[in-house]
Amino acid sequence: MSDQNVQNGLTAWPSGPLRGEARVPGDKSISHRALILGALSVGETVISGLLESGDVQHTGRAMRAFGAAVERGRDGRWHVHGVGTGGFAEPDDVIDCGNSGTGVRLIMGAAATQPITATYTGDRSLRSRPMARVTEPLARFGAHAVGRAGGRLPLTLVGANDPLPIAFESPHPSAQVKSAVLLAGLSAPGRTHVIEAVATRDHTERMFRGFGAEVTTSEKADGREITVVGQPELTGQAITVPRDPSSAAFPVCAALITEGSDIVVPGVSRNPTRTGLYETLLDMGADLTFSRERVTGGEPVADLRVRSSRLSGVDVPPDRAPSMIDEYPILAVVAAFAEGRTTFRGIGELRVKESDRIDATARGLEANGVTVEEGRDWLVVDGRGGDGVPGGGTVAARLDHRIAMAFLCLGLASRAPVSVDDARVIDTSFPGFAALMSQLGARLAGNNDGTGAAGD
Repeated sequence: MSDQNVQNGLTAWPSGPLRGEARVPGDKSISHRALILGALSVGETVISGLLESGDVQHTGRAMRAFGAAVERGRDGRWHVHGVGTGGFAEPDDVIDCGNSGTGVRLIMGAAATQPITATYTGDRSLRSRPMARVTEPLARFGAHAVGRAGGRLPLTLVGANDPLPIAFESPHPSAQVKSAVLLAGLSAPGRTHVIEAVATRDHTERMFRGFGAEVTTSEKADGREITVVGQPELTGQAITVPRDPSSAAFPVCAALITEGSDIVVPGVSRNPTRTGLYETLLDMGADLTFSRERVTGGEPVADLRVRSSRLSGVDVPPDRAPSMIDEYPILAVVAAFAEGRTTFRGIGELRVKESDRIDATARGLEANGVTVEEGRDWLVVDGRGGDGVPGGGTVAARLDHRIAMAFLCLGLASRAPVSVDDARVIDTSFPGFAALMSQLGARLAGNNDGTGAAGD
């Protein structure tokens, strides 16, 4: 471990009960889509509650590079003056998407059916992730991609001069792939169809309708078919971004495993394609209560109350994976504190996230005294129940924000403190994570500090 990483690391110390209100940031998936669709619209889009993380800021800068005006108002709302469907200008420089797989794949989809050329790159983690799963269907519209081996970034995408609508059967249960194809379909004439065998998060379809696109969803024998009619005139909208359920997962799960905790997460998304974690936690015996269910910006939201609970291991249904794919690392941490075994299957997609999350999670748990088994697309965690998790380990974040946050949550409830070697990456999705957790009562300190004081 380098001295620089030690200085940027963070340690979580065993803490008392977590109490209070966890006002987690806005949903990352919706924030990306709001900026992109605002840029493809006519008129002004005003976004309240936009997640102001590194990932989303990169998407905002990309939309400026394509010709849209994107500015943050003094009141905290974001204003996007769009260029209309098919109106992207060719950027003057490389589009840097930082750490965001969602950002780069959705942006490439939006640009692929416009007659422009753009080059995309990102940080070391993003440059290692496969892009062929997106560039291959985009090529069927008439776009042409040239990149590193395996279709990795940096990559140049030449948009189609005369795009053709396509019918695409997605081989991956990926909302990013589906959304990239649907965004490409906006600037292609006719109808573009996407068939997915397993339903993935539907934020794109919901937001398309809100901006005025004609999009339909129907159930077929081989899965769900989503159809978008190309070349609509999208109209700028006022959007309120709900709180991100994937970000909420960290204080929620920390409260469940830290004795005596009782917290509330207000206004968190209850989108039915994002509820897998909460369904699984309820199966494990978690004390979760939703109240004040309502609709904000076309998305269902509710207030969530969480109290520490005695949990039991479960077999997580494989078909639940698309609705909780980002939450497996923190769920594995919860499983370490449960009685009995928890089995996760059908999670091969985790191998190609910001890190190999199956391997990163397994190594982190082992470093803290938890027994695990793993395979290509499965993971088994032997919960320690009343014996407690020893802790005391240092976990490699691997440039992965969710790995870093998951193991800091583990340290709050283990018998000895847990360190993460580099916590800087957390800001890509959850700026203010350490401050929010400290306000709830978590004891977090810099690795070169050693004090263990709350809020350090």
